[in-house]
Amino acid sequence: MAVEEIEVLVLLDVGGLQDEEKLQKFLKRKSFKEVEGEKHVYTSSSTTTLVTTKAFILEIFKEALQKAGFENANLVFLLNETPYPPYYYDKETGFFEEVKEEAK
Repeated sequence: MAVEEIEVLVLLDVGGLQDEEKLQKFLKRKSFKEVEGEKHVYTSSSTTTLVTTKAFILEIFKEALQKAGFENANLVFLLNETPYPPYYYDKETGFFEEVKEEAK
């Protein structure tokens, strides 16, 4: 059975980025291509499961930001055009955490 390829689109909102070049080079090495004409929007594809792909995205962008230096970051991604919940980078935990909807 053929493995389905997952189309990945990542939108990064980053504040206080210190080294743009370092961020771009790291992401490029990890197969994330910047969308032409769009700042901090990346595409890639994956042949693993949705869960594995999601974990990979969060880990790679965490590493990229830590290498480049930054103040704050938010991340949204789509897998096969399906949007996933937004994430924010929590400096206390050192990880991207899912943004929880405020209970009304």
